[in-house]
Amino acid sequence: MPEAPTAPPDTRPATEAAPAPALQPELGPTGRPLPDLPVPEPLQGHGPARVIAMCNQKGGVGKTTTTISLGAALAEYGRKVLLVDFDPQGSLSVGLGFNPNTLDGTIYNLLMERDARIDEVISKTNVDGMDLLPSNIDLSAAEVQLVTEVAREQSLSRVLRPALAEYDVILIDCQPSLGLLTINALTAADGVIVPLECEYFALRGVALLTETIDKVTERLNPRLRVDGLLGTMFDGRTLHGREVLKTLVDGWGDAVFHTVIRRTIKFSDSTVAGEPITSYAPGSAGAESYRQLAREVLVRCREG
Repeated sequence: MPEAPTAPPDTRPATEAAPAPALQPELGPTGRPLPDLPVPEPLQGHGPARVIAMCNQKGGVGKTTTTISLGAALAEYGRKVLLVDFDPQGSLSVGLGFNPNTLDGTIYNLLMERDARIDEVISKTNVDGMDLLPSNIDLSAAEVQLVTEVAREQSLSRVLRPALAEYDVILIDCQPSLGLLTINALTAADGVIVPLECEYFALRGVALLTETIDKVTERLNPRLRVDGLLGTMFDGRTLHGREVLKTLVDGWGDAVFHTVIRRTIKFSDSTVAGEPITSYAPGSAGAESYRQLAREVLVRCREG
């Protein structure tokens, strides 16, 4: 039986394998690639503190929730944190389970009484590494009484000075106005975080706020800078929410945090419980968002 003819060898050059497509960077809710936000290294000691004011003259944008949850997330990463309730409504104190009407000493006493000591007014919270300087309605009188004081804009700076060496971060929850108390907070601060609800009316007041920040920087506190603008109460299911966030990024660029806080009922539930979301619902998306924000704030502070 004759053998089948063998096929001639293939002398054509081997075709090179097509290169694998380059991995596209993961885009965050702001439409920008997410940066690397490593878990911060533990500290060998504490202080001096970076003072950050949570500021927006519009109410209901998430200032108090952000102050509590960001502070708790920073404490989880080993930072020693002091929260300063600088709003006469006392929402920060209430949100941590304190009754403002039964407090023996508040930030008001430190502002108006020269012999008051900050260590006697600071209260421990249920979060390890996070303390509170509480407030109540008495603080509303301070704005009137401070008008006649010499260097009235530096009153809060004087109060906080003894605590700077004891803490890594001091977060000031400002009242929703641009009055003398807020000017005091900006004068005492190294940086400002501006929480902004992702809806149209929240955008309108940003220009006025930044104008005030610029004036404080020029006249009272040259070290002050905007650490970032934070989108809060974001609902990615709505076109309006996405458009507002895009407008914010288009106008402010890298000043906008990559972290965005989405709307969830867990925040309201944790407020009723008197604890931060990081301990009330530690596995929730809201808790993880504030942990990511804590890492981003620490990266920005280090780079700044």
